[in-house]
Amino acid sequence: MQPIPEWILALDEEDLKFAKNFILASGSLKEIATLYGVTYPTVRLRLDRLIQKIGLSESAETDSYIMLVKRLAINEKIDYDTAKLLISEYRKEKKQ
Repeated sequence: MQPIPEWILALDEEDLKFAKNFILASGSLKEIATLYGVTYPTVRLRLDRLIQKIGLSESAETDSYIMLVKRLAINEKIDYDTAKLLISEYRKEKKQ
């Protein structure tokens, strides 16, 4: 039996539920929007965030601080510009 891929383990329960519903809806964002009672752009944004989370877990980045900052940005705990600034300053400090 194959182990569960890391990208699946990185998703929370709500992400997994959304992915399941997306698959069951044959990838129809319109159907998902109706199911969740939200607009199409809201569903598109949710899907984009899910794609980012999966991409982040698949990335070759091994620095735990940078991974943390990226996760915080994807989960909207900090804004994108702040995440970029934190990573940039951190990399500068590491080079010195």
